[in-house]
Amino acid sequence: MAILNILEFPDPRLRTLAKPVAEVDDSLRQLIDDMFETMYDAPGIGLAATQVNVHKRVVVMDLSEDRSEPLVFINPEFESLTDQMDQYQEGCLSVPGFYENVDRPQKVRINALGRDGQPFEMIAEGLLAVCIQHECDHLNGKLFVDYLSTLKRDRIKKKLEKQQRQQA
Repeated sequence: MAILNILEFPDPRLRTLAKPVAEVDDSLRQLIDDMFETMYDAPGIGLAATQVNVHKRVVVMDLSEDRSEPLVFINPEFESLTDQMDQYQEGCLSVPGFYENVDRPQKVRINALGRDGQPFEMIAEGLLAVCIQHECDHLNGKLFVDYLSTLKRDRIKKKLEKQQRQQA
């Protein structure tokens, strides 16, 4: 397994639309393993392939404290099951150090393929619902900062660009 490089906002590659996975094979499972290792190392609770510059519709997630509940979503799609919105303070491995409130539907139905390539469906609420929506946004070239005001988004962008220049 390998720890992959996580792209950081405002990297334009984060805006790339991910392509559907045609075949679940050993190379895809290796990517999934590498994504889990990268996510756990970061540390985070969700990671989309787009964030590691692989533009395939793959998401990994683990909301457990002890890393015992890994979830894999290949070609995930979700639909809102309620008009009720929840506000969560979201952060992102691609927007390190920033957390902002985002409103999202409270309950969603997810359809995806699992690590084995078999289709599954699940109903998600709370943090799981927020995470799947956040990660699916990545696959569509969208970041949580896009839900913020232009002023807040520009402030975050300037701070991250300054940090990136200092690290270079």
